[in-house]
Amino acid sequence: MSYGRVFENWRGATPAWSDYTQHAFVRGLGEGTLPPEAFLHYLKQDYVFLIHFSRAWALAVTKADTVAEMRLAAGTVNGLINEEIALHIKICADAGIDEATLFATEERAENLAYTRYVLDAGHSGDLLDLLAALAPCVMGYGEIGSALAASKTSATYADWINTYAGEDYQQVCRDVGALIDTAVQRRLGDDPQSSPRWSTLQNRFATATKLEVGFWDMGLTP
Repeated sequence: MSYGRVFENWRGATPAWSDYTQHAFVRGLGEGTLPPEAFLHYLKQDYVFLIHFSRAWALAVTKADTVAEMRLAAGTVNGLINEEIALHIKICADAGIDEATLFATEERAENLAYTRYVLDAGHSGDLLDLLAALAPCVMGYGEIGSALAASKTSATYADWINTYAGEDYQQVCRDVGALIDTAVQRRLGDDPQSSPRWSTLQNRFATATKLEVGFWDMGLTP
């Protein structure tokens, strides 16, 4: 499993990455021990998160320098709005929660902090700032889904796990990783780590990762 060179560098330099991908919430998904009310609480918050995340990817279209960058960003918006969010709608509908109720969910502070951080990265910076803030969610869920598919001991949350472990989502992760690699090379050259911008981008990635940890923490406290 490889999601690109730049991602691997950012991931390897982020101590909180293991706190994110091996969080108690994640273990509960794999073991089937996560309380159903905690899962539904998380899904409602994540639905709202994905609405803002889609807006951030739409912003990436306006920050792009090439048609190829625009196409991938636009395709990601489509995948979020029409595919990933559908998982949340289906599971919540089975529990008697309709989409209008999902959309009206009051955002928790942890959700506000994360989504507005990502949007601010895009509004105040360029495409690289935005991608660094977006990457932990995209690739992290791919890594988590793949790991849980191989190690899960319960089928309780199999629909969620299989969505992120599935080939469609894994291809999204590879495509976004390739976008990051080419976008970084285009703007920072063949040795991006020597650029004065590298530490700022690394810090954006690390901050978004810490906010992912906070999101899992929130999921455990309905």
